[in-house]
Amino acid sequence: MNHSKDNTEVILLSNPSKHFVHPFYNKRIVFTGALSTMTRSEAAKKVRAFGGTLQGAVTKETDFVILGSNRRGISSKQSKAEQLISLGVDIQIMFEEDFIWVLSIPNNHLPSPQI
Repeated sequence: MNHSKDNTEVILLSNPSKHFVHPFYNKRIVFTGALSTMTRSEAAKKVRAFGGTLQGAVTKETDFVILGSNRRGISSKQSKAEQLISLGVDIQIMFEEDFIWVLSIPNNHLPSPQI
C-alpha cells in the first residue's frame, strides 16, 4: 500500500435532491368525480406546482387518472382508462386518498440510500 501524499482518493458526492423527480413532474393527469378534500381548481394548481399538466379527457398520452372520492359508479373517463390499460397503455388509476399522499411528497426529497 502506498502512503504517499500524492495518492489521495477522491470521492465525489452528488447532490441527491437534484436527482429526485416528483411523480407528477412532466405527467398528464385527468380528474374524474368530485374531490372531497379540495376543489378541482385547487388540485390543478397543486399538480402544476409539481410540473404536471391537466387533461380534460383520457388519451393514450394520459399518465394518471385521479378518482375523486365523491363519484357515482364508474365514469366514462375511468372506463376509457381501463380500456386503454387493457390494450397495454401505461396509465395509472389513483384514488383521491393516494393522490393526496403523493401531493405530500416534497419536490426536492430523495430517500436515503439503504446501506
